[in-house]
Amino acid sequence: MPSQEAKDRTLVVIITGCSSGIGRESALEFARNGDRVYACVRDVNSASSLERQARKEQIDIRIRILDVTETATFEAVIGEILDDSGYIDVLINNAGILHAGAWEDLSEAQARLVMDTNFFGPMLLARTVLPHMRKRNSGSIIMISSLSGLAGLAGDVAYTASKFALEGASEALRFEVERWGIQVALVEAGQHATKLLMAASEGDNGLPPGYPHDSPYKALVAYRTYQAQSKPNGGLSAANVAKLLPVIARADGSQFRWQADAAASAIVHALLGQSDSERSNYLRAAGDTKWWSSRDNAPDRKSDE
Repeated sequence: MPSQEAKDRTLVVIITGCSSGIGRESALEFARNGDRVYACVRDVNSASSLERQARKEQIDIRIRILDVTETATFEAVIGEILDDSGYIDVLINNAGILHAGAWEDLSEAQARLVMDTNFFGPMLLARTVLPHMRKRNSGSIIMISSLSGLAGLAGDVAYTASKFALEGASEALRFEVERWGIQVALVEAGQHATKLLMAASEGDNGLPPGYPHDSPYKALVAYRTYQAQSKPNGGLSAANVAKLLPVIARADGSQFRWQADAAASAIVHALLGQSDSERSNYLRAAGDTKWWSSRDNAPDRKSDE
């Protein structure tokens, strides 16, 4: 559990996918709280709006180039941030993509790109910062997930697979690193107004860009595209999620899954049927890892003889 001093001090925060949406709003929210933010984008030109806003408000946002699919660059980027600030308190894995479409219609390259961006990138970036957090016996890793990580819907196989994988890996990682006071949390965002949804639906004839018009799933995909186009403007804004993240970063770590609105909370409860503490206690018992989480030595192994 963070001390009051840790809760009150300035945090060093890394956020991926900051060119727009939740990433951009989160960078502003942390910086407005007085924290130092390293806002990561794939292209420096996409950060111009964020840079202007930071200068206008005179808040500490430092732009860094990081593509979450270019994993070979992670060590250098994290090393440069450590040289600049000395430590990292919070990593927020926000960058993500959505390739809308039926599984049969998606190419292998498209499916792999979704997994690389939404699963391997976040998990490998987390692995890069973990040694530094372990040395300090503190840190927080926050994964921006989705309700699609809990329930699969037709026309959403690739994205759903990536978020299911992220949820499961994050839950397992949470138990591995809590021994060193490192917290792992998931944010299960509902239907929020971000460019992620719009980019996946800006095609013609009600289909995503480049979608095969002879697809047997055409009616399904066109309808799901319509849903993506029609809901964001009436949904909660990305700022809603952004306001939650500083709260998570300074929380005691007992809550694993977070939702930014009542509707998402109701869905998560209906799907899981357990509180975070109930589920965590069950899984620690099932895996016989309570000793690990409690920083104890391993139990004596029973002989098979």
